Amino acid sequence: MDQTQRGWALAALAILVSSAVVYVFYALDAPQGPRGGSIIGLTFGAVGFAFMIFSALLGARKRVPTWRVGRAQAWMRGHLWLGLLALPLILFHGGFLFGGLLTRVLMWLLMITVLSGVFGAGLQHYIPPVMTSDVRLETIYDEIGRVRTLLREEADRAVESLCGSLGLPKTSDQQGRRAGGFTALRTMAASAVPLRTSAAVSAGASAAVAAAPEIILLSAEESAPLRRFYLDEMRLFLERSKQRGQRLGDAAKASSVFAGLRTLLPAAAHVTLADLEDICDEARQLTRQERLHHWLHGWLLLHIPLSLALILLGAIHAVMALRY
Repeated sequence: MDQTQRGWALAALAILVSSAVVYVFYALDAPQGPRGGSIIGLTFGAVGFAFMIFSALLGARKRVPTWRVGRAQAWMRGHLWLGLLALPLILFHGGFLFGGLLTRVLMWLLMITVLSGVFGAGLQHYIPPVMTSDVRLETIYDEIGRVRTLLREEADRAVESLCGSLGLPKTSDQQGRRAGGFTALRTMAASAVPLRTSAAVSAGASAAVAAAPEIILLSAEESAPLRRFYLDEMRLFLERSKQRGQRLGDAAKASSVFAGLRTLLPAAAHVTLADLEDICDEARQLTRQERLHHWLHGWLLLHIPLSLALILLGAIHAVMALRY
């Protein structure tokens, strides 16, 4: 817990302890036991419901960021700690009894909502550092599909620079595109320059020509292992990188695969192999980012609907209790 949370935590603890003390004396002094309809019971219920409403208003605050109603961080901390306090206060309100059907539904909704919120707060504390360490080339989440396509196209070009045409369909704007925050950070070995053969490189062509980035076409026999690996495995991985059980989806296994390829291909192809290995690593990072993103935000699919149902049914319960 950091310094910014400590003040809220201490305030919440003080409210909880003082409320518990009041409840104990109230419960011991009440002839018929604690009741939700008593003055103290209604006070607990009103304060607990007010905390629930404040927590629910965080959604409205996020939708209208221009509202000058407190800082967003203060709203987030209040959402967490006051939302937590709502549960014991509502339990004090009902004397730890669930009562009728509506009350039971409300109590279960409240407990599940609070537990899901605590779970989500834990995820939001744990996942961002994991994302930073595991996804070094993090990109915009909505761009992941496009980045995957660009990675695949870049891999096609890299392999074709060694093996010649793979007979794969190409989009009209495929040439020259880069994959945003991912492949823009890495220079490919192959580019649109005069073609040379691996035999020429091995024979020792002029240093001035060899120093420039170039496309080196291997012979059919030399390129066969790379062509087979790319078409049978790597391209399928780039198309379906989220599918589990693939060798290239595991960093250690992928490293072993590329190490084996280096023993089968001439030295002139090793730079391009390194580029292909980097592309596979980027594809794995994209998959990792997607999974972490789903964990980071998926719990809201449960938490938000339950919160809205809780507020609605809580308002109905309050009106019915006051009228009848």
